[in-house]
Amino acid sequence: MASPPPERSDAASDVDVEERAEARWPMALAVVATAILHAFLPPELKVQPGFLFPVVVVGLLVVLILGDPGRIDRRKPWLSATTATLIGVITVVNGWSAVQLIIGILDNASFTQPDELLYSGGVVWFTNAVAFALWFWDLDRGGAAARAHQTTASPALLFPEMMHPEYVAENWYPKFVDYLSFSFATATAFSPTDVSALRTWAKLLMICESLLSLAIGGLVIARAINILQ
Repeated sequence: MASPPPERSDAASDVDVEERAEARWPMALAVVATAILHAFLPPELKVQPGFLFPVVVVGLLVVLILGDPGRIDRRKPWLSATTATLIGVITVVNGWSAVQLIIGILDNASFTQPDELLYSGGVVWFTNAVAFALWFWDLDRGGAAARAHQTTASPALLFPEMMHPEYVAENWYPKFVDYLSFSFATATAFSPTDVSALRTWAKLLMICESLLSLAIGGLVIARAINILQ
């Protein structure tokens, strides 16, 4: 009787996961960009002291990098909690900046002159798109590490590559840049894109992002036109 084939070793499995796992740098670059851009907002739109937000965001990012160096492949509760905290901080702080921007536009604040208005509106809009991209990226199928381990959880977002696997590499799955592209499309088109939302929470996030982007963009553009006339 032929002996059964040897079982795959854990080491080989770990190598496969590491090869499938996505790189950290696209997500890290987007996070650092939000911190830098926020630092140059008018004082009225920044959480004070002004250095607090960049320091907290970069500090949490460093913790993630040290806890999961290299590619994102470690599934640990504290890493998931840290990631959620990082995204939550970006979301809350940018939401506060958005509210202050809207109030400033309605009250004719000094920072709503053309140059500062366009910069501030652009930063808040950009950070809003990044924040939602991070939420989609972190919540879909349990997050990046779970996707690297080929989780069997059902996807919340259906990407075109999933329906046409012949055009992508074997075992393809969406990475941060895919979620970022989807988020920017949602923020600009205000309508469904080539990516379909399958879960209720994903649809609700899309609605929230579209409404926020429309409010920020509409008010900034309206104020800019009023100033230039």
